[in-house]
This record gives sequence, C-alpha cells and structure tokens, in this order.
Amino acid sequence: MIPAETVDLVIRTAVIEDVVGDYVELKKSGSSLRGLSPFTNEKTPSFYVLPEKGIFKCFSSDKGGSVVTFLMELEKLSFPQAIRQLADRYGIEIQETEESSEQQQIRSERESLLALNAWAQRWFSSQLTESKEGQAIGLSYFEERGFRADILDRFNIGYCPDSWDAMSNAAVEGGYNAERLLSLGLSKEREGKLWDFFKGRVMFPIRDVTGRTIAFGGRTLSNDKKVAKYFNSPESLLYQKGDVLFGMHLAKPTITKTDLVYLVEGYTDVMALHQAGIENVVSSSGTALTLNQIKLIRRYTKNVTVLFDGDAAGIRASIRGIDLLLAEGLNVQVVLFPDGDDPDSYSKKVSPSAFSNHLTSEAKDFVAFKLSLLTGDAATDPVKRSEMIHSILGSIAVIPDAIQQGVYLKLAAGELKMSEDVLQSEINKIIRNRLLEEQKAQKREEFRQRRDQVVEKEPSGLQIPADWNSRVAPIDGGAENIAPNEVESHRTIIESDLIRRMLRFSSIEVQPDMPGVEYEGKIPFAYFVIDFMAELGFEIKDPLLRKIYGVFEAFSAENKIPSLDDFLKNDDTEIQSYVVGALVDKHEVSRRWEEVHQIYSAREQDLLNKALMDSLHLLKLNENRREISEVQNQLEALNAAIEKGEEKAIKEMRELLERRKILDQQKRKITTYFGAAILP
Repeated sequence: MIPAETVDLVIRTAVIEDVVGDYVELKKSGSSLRGLSPFTNEKTPSFYVLPEKGIFKCFSSDKGGSVVTFLMELEKLSFPQAIRQLADRYGIEIQETEESSEQQQIRSERESLLALNAWAQRWFSSQLTESKEGQAIGLSYFEERGFRADILDRFNIGYCPDSWDAMSNAAVEGGYNAERLLSLGLSKEREGKLWDFFKGRVMFPIRDVTGRTIAFGGRTLSNDKKVAKYFNSPESLLYQKGDVLFGMHLAKPTITKTDLVYLVEGYTDVMALHQAGIENVVSSSGTALTLNQIKLIRRYTKNVTVLFDGDAAGIRASIRGIDLLLAEGLNVQVVLFPDGDDPDSYSKKVSPSAFSNHLTSEAKDFVAFKLSLLTGDAATDPVKRSEMIHSILGSIAVIPDAIQQGVYLKLAAGELKMSEDVLQSEINKIIRNRLLEEQKAQKREEFRQRRDQVVEKEPSGLQIPADWNSRVAPIDGGAENIAPNEVESHRTIIESDLIRRMLRFSSIEVQPDMPGVEYEGKIPFAYFVIDFMAELGFEIKDPLLRKIYGVFEAFSAENKIPSLDDFLKNDDTEIQSYVVGALVDKHEVSRRWEEVHQIYSAREQDLLNKALMDSLHLLKLNENRREISEVQNQLEALNAAIEKGEEKAIKEMRELLERRKILDQQKRKITTYFGAAILP
C-alpha cells in the first residue's frame, strides 16, 4: 500500500495543467484553461482546467476531479496506479508498506502487462546492439537505410532473433507469466510450447502518449513474398490499434509549439523525419486512419499535413482518409514526393533544410491537390471527369464549417470552370442524401428497439376520481398524477442544489435563523445546514449526495469543515466528479461588463439564509407530494373492494380521505411561503 503522506506529496507536487497538457491542447480562457474533451468527440471546447484549484471539469462527459482522477478516467487506472504514474513523472520515491501474499497476487493485471512489455522492449533493444545476430542482421539493415544510432535509441528499436523460442524462454526465465506473453501476442502456443511471434523481425515499440510501451510492430527482413512484411501485436488490455498513433509521445511538444502535425504512413517515415529535424510527425502505422486517431490529433492541433508517397496507386488508396479529417473540422494540406520516393527515402536524398523546404513549398490545399491528381486521368474522358467532380464535391460536402465549405466551393468552381450554383446544388444533394440515409438508419434502429421492447400491461379499469377531495383543487397540478420516479427526481434536484451550496459556501459565516433555537453570533453555513436538517428530521436520499453530505457530517462532528482536497483524495471518482462540477462555472458574468454598465448581479453567497429556507421548504413540499401520491395509490387499490360494499374498505377509504385532506392543508401552508406553488 502507498502511505497516505506519499499520496499527499504526489498530489501537492503534480501540476495538473502539465499532466493534462500531455493529452489535451489547453488555451487560456480567463482564470482557467480550456480545450477539447479527451473523453468525447466534441468540436466546441467544453473541457476546463483550473490550475489554482488543481481540478478539471469536462462538461461534455460530466467528468471532473483532480489530476489523479483525470488519469484514472482517461487511462483506466486504479487510484494507486495513477499515484505511481505521477510519482514516476515527478521523481517521487514510493516506499510502500509490505504487501501480503494475497495483495501481491491481486496486483493489477494492467501493471503486470506494462511491466512485461517494458522488459520485452529492453530485451529486443539489447538483442539489436549486443548480439552478433542482431548486429549482423537487424543493426546492419538500419545502417544501410541511413538511420543514425541516436534515432534508433530514441525510438527504442530492437530485434527478435530468428529462433523459435529465444524471447519466450528468456521471459519465462525472468519470472514473467506465460499467459501474459500469450495475451500480449509476444508468444504463440503450439502443442503446449511457446514460440516467438516476432521471430526474425526488427522491432518497433508502439507507445502511448505518455511513452509507455503498449505493443510492438515487427518488420521481416526476409525476401520471401509469402511472409507478411509487417506484423503488429494483437489488440489487448493495453493496445487498441485504432486509438494509437506511432510517435505521438515524442511529437506532442512540437505539435503544440508549431500548431501543426505531419501525418505519414509507416514507422520508418516517422523516424526519418526525426532524423531530418522534424519532430511533429505521427503515423497511423500502416492501418486506415480511424476516428479515434483523428480525435487524438485534435487534442493538440487542427492543422494536418498529409505526406504521400509518389506512388499513384498508394495515393488513391490513402486519399480516402482525407474526408475523415475534413469531417472532423481539421484543416488539411497534402505534400507529394517525387515518383518512387516516400518521406523516408526522400529525406535521405536531400539535406535536412532542403527536405524542410520541400514540406513547406509543396504543401497544397486538399482541393487543389485532388484537382491536380484527378484531372490528369480525367482530362479527356467525360465519365471519369464526372466521377472526379463528384469525388471533390463529396469531400467539400463533409466539411462542417459553412464558411470554409464556401471557400472551397469557390476554389473548385474556378479550377473546374463551372458555375458555383451548379456545384452548390450538387453539394446540397449530397448532403441531403447523406441526411436521408442517416434518418433511415435511425428509423430502422428505432423500429428494432420498439419491436424488442416489452409491451406493458394495459392499466386496470379503475374508476377512481381524479381527486378524492373534490372540494380542494390540487395546488401543484395534482400529486396523484406525478409518477414516483418523477417525485424522486424532483427531490434529487433540490438535494443537489443544497449540496452545491454547501460545497461552495461551507465556511462562509451566516447568522442562523432557526425557530426555537438561539445562536450566539455567526456560524459556518455548513454547520447551519446540518443543524437545521437534523432539527427537522430531514435526510438526503440520493445515494451519491448522501455520501457527500456524510463527509460534511463527519467533519462537523470534529468541529471541522472539509476542504476541496479532502474530497479530491476520496477514491470514489463519482464524488470527485460531482464536487468539481459544483465548483466550476462554465460561464461567468464579466466584472468589466458590470463596471461598464453599472448593473451588478446578486451574489448567491449574500443570500444563503434565504436559499437554505427555500431548499428546506421545497424538500418539505416534495415529501408532501410523495405522501399524497401514496395515499392516492392506496385509494386506487381499495376501489374493487369499495364497489363490492366491503365495510372494512369503506372505513379505510374514509381514513385515507382524512389523511389526504390534512396533506392538502399542509401543502397550502408550505406554498404560502413562496406566494405560489413553486416546484423544481
């Protein structure tokens, strides 16, 4: 276990904006920092970091908490794992208390897999540089391709010997579990024996955004065409190939600095650009670009330059990914290399400065690029020309920004020498057809849901009057018409508002005003709420809110008030998220606006007594509605017996009607506080 004082030290030391900045491009927004949510696919930033308080809040996913919570939510870590990761980052030594054998056995599977991958990376790297086979085959391959030793070190390049079980045996001898070797895809099993999946291949460690090895790519050096050129690790607890971009952990700082990322196809392309002095480069690792990979790019920049090989067939295969980038609101440019060259080979032919100049001077807007690429093939063929125009308009149609779409439309019209109106009409048709397809798909899904839905029983034919006390109309529209779950949701809203005020203003001193109780001087607002709730016999019923209220009660018993840190140390991420959400304002009234217009909004903290009275009256009114609903249900249950004239049922009916009458009187008395029936 990690000692409490070490946990406190880690949390105090960690700088939330630095840690979050590894995953999200943050920009100044008043006293906070703002960026695109790493949890959802949003296009308008709703993710906030408050450095002064050391917290974050994501309004699109409703997640929030401390820097520890952030890592737990994004990396799917346990609390101890997140603490250890931060401790490693800031060089804090963790001296854990001795673990029992049982605790050692249940240590996180994820941690164990990461440790195995880290071992494998070191083993592969040592084989490349220290073994005769690795030097003769693997190292010589990279030297022939012109890669420097420092670049191989930067990317932790390795080699897996051309032996059936060299790596597997070394791992088992090192104490690593055979099942984990299989689950990570490092080994395969045949006839009860392990064999090396990557045998005879040079190894490219695939790392997450923090630099931890989560998978491997292996390239064969064999000339046998039947052997796959590249193998990647299978997907595992650590690795989902559609979520990872090779080189992102190294590219992040430069991407943020230049506000630009270069997107290439392979591992060696990324390495070649680094060797040429260009570090803001990532690769999709030979797979088709995915939505999650694009979301990862959007955390850091909206500007993407795609580097294509000179091979025409490869260009046409890769160009489809551009539409995905455009649909996510990214600004896309394209760079071509001379025929027969790719980013790797071309970078070795020219100087670093010439290579950098090529990237700058040859960058073309995607429309201009697509026009130049397709026009050559379709210049004299009407059918091909029509297909080319539809392809270009299809790309323009996915752009979400109307102004940007209009700019591209004008450019295309000029290049194609066609009317803007004609092209706009075609774009409208493409958009309309896409929307129709989406609507059809939605209707099909709704139909499937209706078909699968369990049909509820028809309501019984009870003839109960709308209101048994016909002389008094229901003040709030009739509690008997309110479903129990709706009454509960109303109560949760009231309780949530009360807890929010306690979190925001717990230590602000107020002059209590409680009937029958005298206070000498002012007391903290949190104490006043707890005293009044106890006096009235009220309880917080929502499970999450009850936990938070319980923290206040526990501290109050010791004459203390919980701080934000006390809540952020709680290992319940639900509590952390709620507390942060209550403290972070997405919108604030500008002080400058108030000063200029001399219009000042009332401050909630100046009206705490009234706010508390409002909440307590609303709680009482909610309780009243619940009781009325229960009485009405009981009356309905008696209906059949009453129709039969059963004396016992008639007696119960009279008692219930009397109870309903008292509840209605109570309801009128409560609502006079507001001057009208005000329900949340």
